[in-house]
Amino acid sequence: MRSKEICRSDRRSASNGSFGGCGRSGLIRPAAYRGFTLLEVLVALAVLATALAASIQAVGSYAGNQTYLRDRVFAHWVARNRLVEMQANREWPRVGDSTGTEEMGGREWEWRTVISQTPDQDMRKVEVEVRLPDAEGDPLEVLVGYLENPK
Repeated sequence: MRSKEICRSDRRSASNGSFGGCGRSGLIRPAAYRGFTLLEVLVALAVLATALAASIQAVGSYAGNQTYLRDRVFAHWVARNRLVEMQANREWPRVGDSTGTEEMGGREWEWRTVISQTPDQDMRKVEVEVRLPDAEGDPLEVLVGYLENPK
């Protein structure tokens, strides 16, 4: 049993202005033949999967950057605290280096302070390096400051 094709000649076609807007032959397919082909559906799913994978990667990258930036901010605060502490004590530090730890943001941070002489005898250069414990490579923060001899 074949489905009957229907002609809608009572409507005006928007594309060419003529009556019988059912295509070239003036016929439309029955409802059983309408819809997407399997190939069209598979292509649409492939495009959607690619877009979702890119979105997931972008969100993961964003989260990783947030963690790194948070650590950099805390490391800067630790270095700044160390430098301000030395300024507040008003002691004339000896040339050399020292190490220690400080808690900030619920984590333990290692700092290293290197004090060196400057051409001005009444000034000392202070470099504070901060890193996470057991971290290798470059420190998260290096802060440089100068201390004046309190005399």
